[in-house]
Amino acid sequence: MASKARLVLEDGTTYEAVSWGAPVCSAGEVVFNTGMVGYPEALTDPSYRGQILVLTYPLVGNYGVPPIVDDEYGLPLGFESEEIQVSGLVVSELSDAYSHHTADQGLNDWLKAGEIPGLSGVDTRALTKRLRERGTLLGKIEMEGQTIDFLDPNATDLVSTVCTRDISRLSETPGPIEEKVPTVLVLDCGCKANMIRSLLRRGIQVVRVPHDHYFLDMDFDGLLISSGPGDPKMCGQAIQNVSRALALGRPILGICLGNQILGLAVNADTYKLKFGHRSQNQPSLEKVDPSGVPVSRGRCFITSQNHGYAVREESLPEDWLVWFENANDRTVEGIRHVSKPFYGVQFHPEANPGPVDTAWIFDQFAEEVKKRS
Repeated sequence: MASKARLVLEDGTTYEAVSWGAPVCSAGEVVFNTGMVGYPEALTDPSYRGQILVLTYPLVGNYGVPPIVDDEYGLPLGFESEEIQVSGLVVSELSDAYSHHTADQGLNDWLKAGEIPGLSGVDTRALTKRLRERGTLLGKIEMEGQTIDFLDPNATDLVSTVCTRDISRLSETPGPIEEKVPTVLVLDCGCKANMIRSLLRRGIQVVRVPHDHYFLDMDFDGLLISSGPGDPKMCGQAIQNVSRALALGRPILGICLGNQILGLAVNADTYKLKFGHRSQNQPSLEKVDPSGVPVSRGRCFITSQNHGYAVREESLPEDWLVWFENANDRTVEGIRHVSKPFYGVQFHPEANPGPVDTAWIFDQFAEEVKKRS
């Protein structure tokens, strides 16, 4: 028999719902994603830590959840981390009758095992319109007869809850490496599995370290600052270390939160967006070409995004350029140095889920790393 539950927003709006997944209360920041598919990858994206995710596509769960296995690199296949990261999931209609050749279990069972609450029977269109009008709001999922306080996840150190606490080395070829292989140090702020996979498939060896680790005395040829959750200004140690790393002159690529950390490392400013960008169809306009030359009519790429903060354009130093711009709201989608191999993007070139139109950014970064190794 279905249990009653509700989603309560901080402005007092309440949505009555049906409970599924784990029958537990949960609180966080309510955000929406307009993607039609890709919920196994999205729900395990560490950037969603502390957030109650609303999926706008009306029917969710119809292709189930794949088995939990690792690929040849020891990275989770079909997921972006080892666990569900969202604080809760809200959908219009849940499909328990799933059908897909890779499916191993239903979405309901997966959330239940992960102790994550789900809600259905919610008018997600009306809910999304409210979030677009009011901006991102705090919210809480309450079971019938139970209550919980609101919680602002951005006031906490979310990155420390999702990043690795160990130093690990991964390479395309398992076993001892007999000759010099270009090495990229991945500063893990909540790194998605496909970011590392994208480097390994380009012949790059990866050393993965915690976001607050002092890495300047380590041996590496390039630095990737990963995506992750929350306010970038909470990552003080990472900002300080990246600022020092710029003096080394080695290639640096920041992705999503990593782009914001790179901006803060060069004394630019960041700010919270009204409702963020979370979808697989965000248009990003190229403002300068891959060599850094400004273009009047650049290419437009369809990108996968998941962030709630952005770099403030007017705060960029004179020797930094806006690389990409969001075609919808004109916010900064990428920055790069005028002459040095330092750049960042607000979107996800590794996708998963989403289009791989900007995977060439990994090609460019890998070439820069190999050139200097």
